[in-house]
Amino acid sequence: MSHVSTLGQFARGRYAFLALGLVAGLAVGLNIKGLWPSVPLHASATDGYENFSIATGLVDGEVEALYFLDYLTGDLIGAVINPRTGKFNSRFTYNISQDFTAGGRNAKYLMVTGLANMPRGRAGYQPAATVVYIADANTGQVGAYMMPWNSSMQAAGKPQEGVFQVLDMQQFRTTVVRD
Repeated sequence: MSHVSTLGQFARGRYAFLALGLVAGLAVGLNIKGLWPSVPLHASATDGYENFSIATGLVDGEVEALYFLDYLTGDLIGAVINPRTGKFNSRFTYNISQDFTAGGRNAKYLMVTGLANMPRGRAGYQPAATVVYIADANTGQVGAYMMPWNSSMQAAGKPQEGVFQVLDMQQFRTTVVRD
């Protein structure tokens, strides 16, 4: 009797592995054939050194921007390379010192980027697909910044200049930290 039940479990296990193999093979086959819905992966990079932070983030489906933050001056700069020329032809700036009160020599910031599908602007621009988040490590305050992007100007090879827009400022640290 135990020999028969062991054989039944073996057969059920084989059928389970066969079914799993068929499903995996079907998924791989559809993916290779291009019939499976694909989800593009987007990566951004962030790094900092002493008084600077640098990050990358998608502007639209074609290009990404380089974001640079100088802790001492509070200058946030976004630059985009035109794929046709291989040169930076778009530059956006903003001074975050007006948003963060603890700036200057003792400023300690963190900067990361994140994707956001913001609605189209009134002045003919589409906000960049990336939001720049800057956190003041001294106070716990975080600001979200957006680059007003005009993809038509980029496609035409025209240079763009502008000012980052502040989306929101929030206080994330709720407890006062004392030395």
